Amino acid sequence: MTGTRVILAEDDVLLREGLASLLDRSGFEVVGQADDASVLLTLVRDHRPDLVVVDIRMPPTHTAEGLEAARVIRQELPSAGILVLSAYAEVEHAMELLASGSGVGYLLKSRVADVAEFLDTLQRIAEGGTVVDPALVQELVSARRREDPLAVLSSREREVLALMAEGRSNVGIAHQLWVTEGTVEKHVRSILTKLSLPETEDDHRRVLAVVTFLEAR
Repeated sequence: MTGTRVILAEDDVLLREGLASLLDRSGFEVVGQADDASVLLTLVRDHRPDLVVVDIRMPPTHTAEGLEAARVIRQELPSAGILVLSAYAEVEHAMELLASGSGVGYLLKSRVADVAEFLDTLQRIAEGGTVVDPALVQELVSARRREDPLAVLSSREREVLALMAEGRSNVGIAHQLWVTEGTVEKHVRSILTKLSLPETEDDHRRVLAVVTFLEAR
């Protein structure tokens, strides 16, 4: 990564200076340091770096100034890689950043302590890769599970519902799964109950169950 030009934006002086020293020793060229978003944008426009490392929360309000600056940088200098550092796994902010394209990353500040991993992250982002902190991945998976209406179903019930979505009758499902029609009927009743579908005629409830299945895919 010799010659990769980097700008650091972090209002914690000790962390910023520590990162600058680390990058200098590792072959990067730190061409600027900022302690707030406005200074960061000025430096980026003046130096046009290859990579920007920015804290998500910066003065004056310590909300999402770093993320806002990253958005501007992506618009004005799309070739620059951007790594956003955060103290917490903030899913909404991270997804907004990651949706902006390649050459971006979202990392918890605690990961910086693993020097080899941190340097590898910077290299991958500078080369156009996308890096997501493992803690954020876990948060996204958990959120998906919480939001998945089919999570309450067993694997067999999911199979039955998938076959219902194909338009198969209970008899057809029974033949497909090599079970009795009575067993399929029990699964269907369980599916309709678990999905909390309103008490209406069974045919209509089956349609609602299929709609729920399709929307969750």
